[in-house]
Amino acid sequence: MARSDELQDALVIPVPEDPGLILDSCRRLLGPNLYGVGPGAVGDCLVNSQEPADVVALWRGNLAPILDALGLAGAKVQTRPFDGGASLFVPAPIDQLFTTAYAIEAAWYFTATGLLGQAQKPFDDLATALRRVSALERQPRLVSLVAEAAKRGVDRLLDDDALTLGHGAGSETWATDRLPEAPDWARLHDIPLALVTGTNGKTTTTRLIAAMGAASGKVAGLSSTEFVKVGDEILDRGDYSGPAGARLLLRDKRLELGVLEVARGGILRRGLPVSRARVAVVTNVAADHLGQYGINTVPDLAQVKLSVRRAVVPGGQLVLNADAPVLVAAADLTDARPIWFSLDASTPQIVRARAQGVPCGWLEDGRVVLSDGAGATSLVAVGDVPLTLGGAARYNIENALAAALAARGLGLPDDAIRSVLRNFRSDPVDNPGRANEFSVNGARVFVDFAHNPHSIAAVTSALAALPARRRFALISHAGDRSDADIRALTQGLFALKPDTVVVAEITAYLRGRQTGEIPALIRQASRECGLPDDHILSATSPLDGAKQIVERLEPGDLALLLVHDERAAIFEMLGSRISS
Repeated sequence: MARSDELQDALVIPVPEDPGLILDSCRRLLGPNLYGVGPGAVGDCLVNSQEPADVVALWRGNLAPILDALGLAGAKVQTRPFDGGASLFVPAPIDQLFTTAYAIEAAWYFTATGLLGQAQKPFDDLATALRRVSALERQPRLVSLVAEAAKRGVDRLLDDDALTLGHGAGSETWATDRLPEAPDWARLHDIPLALVTGTNGKTTTTRLIAAMGAASGKVAGLSSTEFVKVGDEILDRGDYSGPAGARLLLRDKRLELGVLEVARGGILRRGLPVSRARVAVVTNVAADHLGQYGINTVPDLAQVKLSVRRAVVPGGQLVLNADAPVLVAAADLTDARPIWFSLDASTPQIVRARAQGVPCGWLEDGRVVLSDGAGATSLVAVGDVPLTLGGAARYNIENALAAALAARGLGLPDDAIRSVLRNFRSDPVDNPGRANEFSVNGARVFVDFAHNPHSIAAVTSALAALPARRRFALISHAGDRSDADIRALTQGLFALKPDTVVVAEITAYLRGRQTGEIPALIRQASRECGLPDDHILSATSPLDGAKQIVERLEPGDLALLLVHDERAAIFEMLGSRISS
């Protein structure tokens, strides 16, 4: 049995480098994914010199004899066309994922060289090399353990060199070269687990559900874009919204209830990190990070997010936002049976759910209402939920509804759910980076991590409803956004109706741009929104920009600091100036 680093370098296939025929990505999916419930490998091609459909048909045709040579002829290959190319997915056993990825690459090699009229290696030579990789990768004990776990209703977590069966307090982990003959199955079990995805709101919803678990007496934990946390201990900081965060969390034996924030990138690169969860939540879907892995449209993105449904166990719950039309449309195209939530009791999905006795949640007369399918419970007044800023932050009413339904799906009591909604705050302790409020010089200052048009529009619309004498805003962007994206993000800021905008450079996030390029685009967009030049200020960094705003604040003012860098320093600076 070979180690993963050996398998990664086991075979070099000389794929042609031609701008008209590009194998853009080839990767292993270890868990449920966009294409199905099982693991496999997927490749993405970009084609601009041929008819893409013809190229993909040839690619698939070249793959067939390769799979046959590897004993995988029965694999149900899927293709997913997109503008300018297509993805090709091959389901595979968990101990043949490297081999299958190489097979996809080899099929592309024969496709591209054939179309370009280039000399080709003999098929038999490549087939022999692929069979050698297959033999190196084969791990029958791994396959049998995972199959037995599935029969017993026990989840598995895979990475390149370790296997975990069960979750948290019910888990055991072994190196893949030291797998047991027969584990103690009586000790292995899953724990209540929720998956949370969406374009915006997923971090707040993840934190709320974990807090509800803790309030019910469980040792609760979460993985997220900020950190991995078990109980009160932060295991590590960083963006852990992918499979690495899930493994770090679910391998901690103290854990009794888990919540995984699941990002688009992780789903597309490696599939879902788990195959069994009691609840999955999709908060919303909006344009963000389009153009990667052939996901070019918002409906495409909705299907990626809905991949979480494939991990929900029988009797589990898929919680979806009925106020997101693209999500409603995408769900209609799947086998999903959602638990819907909405800010309007008359939304068709809510009306239908109540008539059919299906659980759901909605906002009615200023209160969060949940139905278990039999009766409705008026859970809490929105005015008593600090996250909602007295109801102005409607996006956080949605997050509260999603979290409350998910918590019920995990078996948590209403008292714990209600308590968290009444006490969880938008501050650096409970919800860092999400509309965190400070009082400085008699002014209200909000710090938020909003970074796409949907999230910026949500927070600025909420804060625009708050009274203010003057309004200030700090804005900056990373360089990997297009010019159009940066203009759209800036335009979204103007729902706040700012009197003064401070534009900050983020030198750590230039990402190929020249210094001053992003601020120039923001300044121009601000002028186009009607702000005079003398009300558009420049800052060398987010911290510098925050200081400039703070120095100008007077009682009755309001400031929104959109912060992507130096957040800890900005929190410290604001904390030292809090009004008594």
